[in-house]
Amino acid sequence: MKHITRRQLHIFAAVVAEQGFSGAARALHLTQPAVSLQVKELETSCAIPLLDRSGRRIRPTEAGREILRAAHAVERELKSAEDAISALKGLRGGLLTIAVISTAQYFAPRLISEFCRRHADVKLRLDVCNRVTMVGHLEEDDVDIAIMGRPPGEIETHAEPFAPNPHVVIAAPGHRLAGRRRLPVRGLLDEPFIAREPGSGTRSLTDGLFAKHHVAFSPTLVMSSNETIKQAVMAGMAISLLSLHTMGREVATKAIHVLDVEDLPIVRRWYLVHRADKRLSPAAVAFRDFILREAGAFVEEMMGPAIAAAKLVHRRLPKR
Repeated sequence: MKHITRRQLHIFAAVVAEQGFSGAARALHLTQPAVSLQVKELETSCAIPLLDRSGRRIRPTEAGREILRAAHAVERELKSAEDAISALKGLRGGLLTIAVISTAQYFAPRLISEFCRRHADVKLRLDVCNRVTMVGHLEEDDVDIAIMGRPPGEIETHAEPFAPNPHVVIAAPGHRLAGRRRLPVRGLLDEPFIAREPGSGTRSLTDGLFAKHHVAFSPTLVMSSNETIKQAVMAGMAISLLSLHTMGREVATKAIHVLDVEDLPIVRRWYLVHRADKRLSPAAVAFRDFILREAGAFVEEMMGPAIAAAKLVHRRLPKR
């Protein structure tokens, strides 16, 4: 294994990710024979098959999985070295990779856009994803910084809060519960209820709310899209619990009504998260400093009309 190259590892990882040589060739802008040659040379160096070609899709063998782990480790170490060298040079450019949880897509792009305007030399790669994908990004260490509502417990991370994230129960305007005061949590299950999918941060909060009040919770519908849930609620199909940040405009314009429910709003925080062992690049440090310095006021100003419309100003929302 003395003659293994980074190029071979990179191509092998692409073959596994794309589940085939033709897909890897397209992804890497190479010819298929060139991809096949590099993998063949890698297998020759290892003196053992690295890919199982017996099925319809190519999969790594046990030895191939070991090589794949090594390939990912090499890329992480080289990226860390590049970031360290950039820091020593004092560079402010470079590539910044950010993952944003889907619930934060309603405000995060405007923040990121402002950062990019001030740091035009920074190249950005952005992924808006669900929690499962977000945790995978952090496990694989393939993002610099994540914006999310609940730091993962299964990975050692460094998490810094930067803004409140209130969650409320919503209904269509004119819903029979809209004029009620201090609705009991138990009473919510008298209505059709739409919940996010298991594993999402919002679903965990929903389950926790009912568990706190010793109520057996079984949602009428489960949806993985905040937008779809909002449309269903506005159509009068059901009620739901969502982050206020996903529906600021609809609440402010009274297209959605926030119900007055005991123990609500549930106020969580938005966090900047990165692996505890990660050395942040100068671009990532600049982004972190920008968010911690300015995001709180930005989010508060953006959500002010919705908070006022929902009459939540004096109810459990933290003061800045």
